[in-house]
Amino acid sequence: MGIVTGEIEIISIIEAAEGNCCVAACDGQKVHDRIAEAFRKNRKVKLSFEETDDLTPAFLNAAVGQLYGSFSEEFVENNLSFADIDPEDEVFLKRVVERAKGYFEHADSYLKAFRDVIGGEDAE
Repeated sequence: MGIVTGEIEIISIIEAAEGNCCVAACDGQKVHDRIAEAFRKNRKVKLSFEETDDLTPAFLNAAVGQLYGSFSEEFVENNLSFADIDPEDEVFLKRVVERAKGYFEHADSYLKAFRDVIGGEDAE
């Protein structure tokens, strides 16, 4: 479990993902679930990247990007902060966040286009 200080829960990525190589989406999902649980308890989250090694967009999409599908952009921006992130990894994180915002803002359009290409309502 993360450290709770006041209303802020500090979540260590390597603890939540159970390792310091953060490449797989399934490990990112573990981090996402911890963040979402804290959000549902009305806690702010500080996500610590301390001692992380490899970090991929797939991991970040699962961990952070999909939060924008469950919570409003304003809520995520006001309740999630980051610590101990390498400058190169911060570039990945910013791209993931911007893409997630764009996707979830227009998710209905993306889903309709997907259905049109795949063929019908059953394409979910």
